[in-house]
Parts: sequence; structure tokens; C-alpha cells
Amino acid sequence: MGTGLRYFGLDWPKDAPFHGACLLSHLHWDHVQGLPFFPPLLRHDSHLDIYAPAPEDGSSLDDVMWRTINPPLFPVGLDAFPGQVTFHPVTDHQFSIGEVQVTSRLIPHVGRTCGYRLEHGGASVAYLSDHQQTGVRTFEASAGARELCDGVDVMIHDAQYTRAEFARKSTWGHCTVEYAVWLAIECRAKTLVLFHHDPTHDDDQIDRIVASANRVACNGLEVVAAREGLTLSVGE
Repeated sequence: MGTGLRYFGLDWPKDAPFHGACLLSHLHWDHVQGLPFFPPLLRHDSHLDIYAPAPEDGSSLDDVMWRTINPPLFPVGLDAFPGQVTFHPVTDHQFSIGEVQVTSRLIPHVGRTCGYRLEHGGASVAYLSDHQQTGVRTFEASAGARELCDGVDVMIHDAQYTRAEFARKSTWGHCTVEYAVWLAIECRAKTLVLFHHDPTHDDDQIDRIVASANRVACNGLEVVAAREGLTLSVGE
């Protein structure tokens, strides 16, 4: 086997062109700053399609990314990369990437943010990486969030805070583990992947959080924690 690299769970040989798609939830720095460090863009025959919500101020995705990846914030501009990047603005859309059917819906966060649902061959995955919890003791969910998560095989969902942490940071755009579990049960998801861990939570605390979540899960729901290298089989 030749030398290869691994990105997003995909083995990519160094001597082969890359053509892929990225479903970007929103444009906060922690979600976009890795783009200029993506080695496939150093090849002339590589092409990356990025789907993301356009900014609320009316500017285009291209404008935002060109201003961000450009001096003085970055040594070179996007035009310095040999690979091609194409930006696709989405809000409440349905579209296809190859044979995968994608549904995007706006969901609550700080700034315009999308969640995504991917369907292929009868299997489904929902991705709500950053999601503002609605309600503290009585939970609510937006119509878009419910549509994305309804009956999915795998639901990847924001679960940053404990209840004590959320009491201090309830407007920061994220949610509690309890809310993620509630939404998964409410939407009849089969597996919940807790995501967007708080940086102050170590591995032992995350293990305890997962164990506690599984004790209250019902209707066949399984709860796991997202981690680097995790692979889940979806569908038959």
C-alpha cells in the first residue's frame, strides 16, 4: 500500500486527486480555521465543495472566507492554493451530494447556523454540532431540529454543558447533555453521539456523563461520546 493520509474518516492517498464535500454548520472561527491547513488543497486536481449558511449581513460566503484567509489574518489568500474551493450557500434546503440526500435546516445558535440530515440506502444521520438549548426545566425544540432528527439512525448533537455550567452560560449557544438526550428520545433516534465537549471536561468526566445519560435513556436509545477516530456502522 502507498503512503496515505486520513481526513474525516477517509483514507486519501497522497498521489491521488481529492474531490470532497464539507457540510459546515456556521462560520465561527473554530469551524473554519482548519481550511487553509487541509493538505489536499495543495494539489491542482483537488476540489472541495463547502456548503454553509450565508452571513446574515448579506455578504457572500466567498467574501467572508476571502477576508478571513488573507493577510494580515493569514500569510496568503485562498487564491494561493492550487486546489479549488467552491462555496454553496444553504439555509432550509434539500440537495444531493452524489447519492446522498442532504437536508439543511436553520437551527438556534449564536448567528445563522444550519444542522444537516444525510440519507442514503435507508440509513440516516443528523448533525447538529452547535445548538442553543430552548428551555431549562421544560424543554422545547425548533421545527427544523425536529425534522432533522426525526427517526434517525445516528444523531450527532451538541452536549457541551452540565446543568450547573448551563446555568452560567445559558445564552452561549449550546446545550446540556440532558437536553440532547431529551431531543433524541423525543425524535426517536436510535443512537445519540454526544458532541462539542466542553474543553474543561477530561476523558473521565465524559465517561461519567455517558454512563449517566445511558441510565436515563429509554426506547432503545444508545448514547456514546464523540471521539477522534470513532467509527459507527449505520444501516444494514
